[in-house]
Amino acid sequence: MLTLLDIVKRTTDFFAKHGIESARLNAELVIAHALGMNRMKIYLQFERPLTEKELESIRPLVKRRAQREPLAYVLGTAPFGDLTLRVDRRVLVPRPETEQLVEIVKDAFAATPPVRILDLGTGSGALALGLARAFPAARVVAVDASADALALAQDNAAACGLAGQVEFRASDWFAAIRADERFDLIISNPPYLTEAEWAEAQPEVRDHEPKPALVAADAGCADLLKIIAAAPRHLAPGGSLFLETGIDQHPRLLEAIADAGLIEGRSIQDWSERPRFVAAMLPR
Repeated sequence: MLTLLDIVKRTTDFFAKHGIESARLNAELVIAHALGMNRMKIYLQFERPLTEKELESIRPLVKRRAQREPLAYVLGTAPFGDLTLRVDRRVLVPRPETEQLVEIVKDAFAATPPVRILDLGTGSGALALGLARAFPAARVVAVDASADALALAQDNAAACGLAGQVEFRASDWFAAIRADERFDLIISNPPYLTEAEWAEAQPEVRDHEPKPALVAADAGCADLLKIIAAAPRHLAPGGSLFLETGIDQHPRLLEAIADAGLIEGRSIQDWSERPRFVAAMLPR
C-alpha cells in the first residue's frame, strides 16, 4: 500500500516532468489540500498508508496542476497580505508585485489615511480589500467590467469581513463613477501586457488566466493611458494615483501624467528592482 511519502515523491517527480517549478512544494500543497489538512501535517504522517478514497481525492487535483493550471486555481485560494482570497478562472491570481503596491500606498498615506478610495478593475478584489483592511476608516469603491469577477470579489469581501466597507460597481473604468465623485486615492492594476508578452508567458498565464485582464492594445498602454487621462476629473485636490504597469512603459506613462495636469509623477521599482509602478497626484 502506498504511503503518504510515496505519493509526495511520485507527485513531485510527475510535476517536475511537466516543467512545474518548485515541484516538491506544489506536490505537498496539492496533496495537503486534497486530504483537507495543513501542509505541515504531512511531515507527521509520511509513513501513513493512504486509502483508495484518499488517492481518488488527490488524482484529479494532481492532473489539473500537471496541465499547468495555476496552483491557486487548483487550491481555490491565494494569499494576499494577511487576507486569503478565493480565486478561479474568472480572475487573475494576485501577484506579489500587487501586494507590494498595497505596501507602497500604506507608506505614502501613513500620515494622512485616505477617506475615499477607487480601485479600477478590481478582479478578485485584492487591492480594494487589502486597502480596506489597511485603512479601516476609508470607504472603497471597486469597479470591474466583468460581472463574473465582481461576483467573486463580493464573495471575497464578505469572507474577509469587509463587505460593509467596499462598494462594488459594474463599470468600464470610470463609466459608473459619477461626475461629482472625488477620491483621495485612485489605484489600478489594469491590463498591461502586449500580445507578444502574453504569447511568451508561462502556460499557467497564457492558457488559464483571463486574457482580457492581462493584455492591452497600444503596446500594452491603452488602458493605462485611459486611466491617466480621466483620473484628474475624479481625484480630490492633493489626491494620488497609483498604477501597476509593465516595465518598459514608464517614459510614455510619465509623459501622459504630465499632459493630464498631474504633478510629482514618478517611477517606482518593485522588489526585483524593475520599474513596476507609477504614481502622481493632483495639485491642491
